[in-house]
Amino acid sequence: MPKPQAKTLTIDEESAGQRLDNFLVRQLKGVPKTHIYSIIRSGEVRLNRGRVGADARVQAGDLVRLPPVRTSERASGKALDLAAGRLDAPAREFVVLFEDDHLLAIDKPAGLAVHGGSGVSFGVIEQLRVARPKAPFLELVHRLDRDTSGILLLAKKRSALRNLQDQFRERETGKTYLALVAGQWPANRKVLDKPLHKYLLPDGERRVRVTTQHDPDAISALTLVKVSAKTAGFTLLEVTIRTGRTHQIRVHLASEGFPIAGDDKYGNFDLNKSLVRASGAAALKRMFLHAWRLQFKHPHNDECLTLLADLPAELKAFSNHVSISHA
Repeated sequence: MPKPQAKTLTIDEESAGQRLDNFLVRQLKGVPKTHIYSIIRSGEVRLNRGRVGADARVQAGDLVRLPPVRTSERASGKALDLAAGRLDAPAREFVVLFEDDHLLAIDKPAGLAVHGGSGVSFGVIEQLRVARPKAPFLELVHRLDRDTSGILLLAKKRSALRNLQDQFRERETGKTYLALVAGQWPANRKVLDKPLHKYLLPDGERRVRVTTQHDPDAISALTLVKVSAKTAGFTLLEVTIRTGRTHQIRVHLASEGFPIAGDDKYGNFDLNKSLVRASGAAALKRMFLHAWRLQFKHPHNDECLTLLADLPAELKAFSNHVSISHA
């Protein structure tokens, strides 16, 4: 194996603004983070010929010296393949709702994770990277639960990623979902301001529950609920989230006594079983939660954009069967 050599990288516009440690994690695939922090502390990494801390921000035109770093071919090769989306990920394109040089919005199907990890070999991002090998940059802006379908936003430039993530973090976006619940939702509009608490089941699976403001681990969660349509047995809700917490909509609706139809974590399990066993359009074999509308400002020109994703065929068929429709 040839002896590794030190090299100097020039920061480009797309990498500008990152913390040094995050920049190095992307550059040194297969190198443990503990080692990356070690070479920063020791001064082996230099920014413009000077020693800096891990939290230093790199700017366009900066020079970063990377010391010789040796990794096993197997470890580094696997890391590179995973980063490039080549590790067991088949190439796949998805329904495109919007695309330009800065961003990509797709209609994610239910049952597919947005990224690999935690026992999932690959997700949307890995498949898209394989399908678009010449794309210089492609990153998730936000997340959707595996069992949720609908609008998923990706950045094609680092500057767009930073801008869009800032909008999500500052709650400047509008995210509205369609959710079907059994029974008659009692009010036309309702605000659910209930803090949430994350915990793990004995098998290590993640769960969330409503808690109190006095819980030291409480995280704020705000959900706005509007009735879209009703039938004798179900209510279709337009649910807008002001905070993007794990399982927020699912837990908030369940806490009101109206779990989402088909929800296998917080739902009415007897109802779910009966819906799965039904035949034809009467069957519902997934959770009825769909990311329907997304409003945000274009990261390049600040134009206000509103994207819509129609209900997928299986949810539309069930809606028609129970005589409920979304205008």
